[in-house]
Amino acid sequence: MYRRRNAVVEVLLVHPGGPFWAKKDDGAWSLPKGIIDPGEDELLAAIREFEEETGFTAEGEFIALTPRRQPSGKIIYAWAIEGDCEPLAMKSNMFTMEWPPRSGKMTEFPEADRIEWFDIESAKVKIIKGQRGFVEEFENFIKRS
Repeated sequence: MYRRRNAVVEVLLVHPGGPFWAKKDDGAWSLPKGIIDPGEDELLAAIREFEEETGFTAEGEFIALTPRRQPSGKIIYAWAIEGDCEPLAMKSNMFTMEWPPRSGKMTEFPEADRIEWFDIESAKVKIIKGQRGFVEEFENFIKRS
């Protein structure tokens, strides 16, 4: 999701929840994303995952970005859409994992612990390395439009 504020284009990024990401910032943020269910359309999966991670609905004209292979080998499909939302009102799905490790205690964490708007240059610093190309491609799109 992106918005225009005072002639500045901002993109919405999510910070992953859970203890591994708790103290990480630069290079740790992500596009709202998730797993595509078998037989599910990629765009419909992206809309569903956006809502699951942020609590907001993405509606409007979707701009397809080039799918990108991540260092893990996973391919991410992404779209840009103009919209707006209030980060303090976000609601994320939860996941459960053993924490602390080898404790036998299962703890719930949000998939995303916060969302924030960043100008494009800041977003390129904040986003995880494998997804930076999406922000750069979007930046080129905005410059042309």
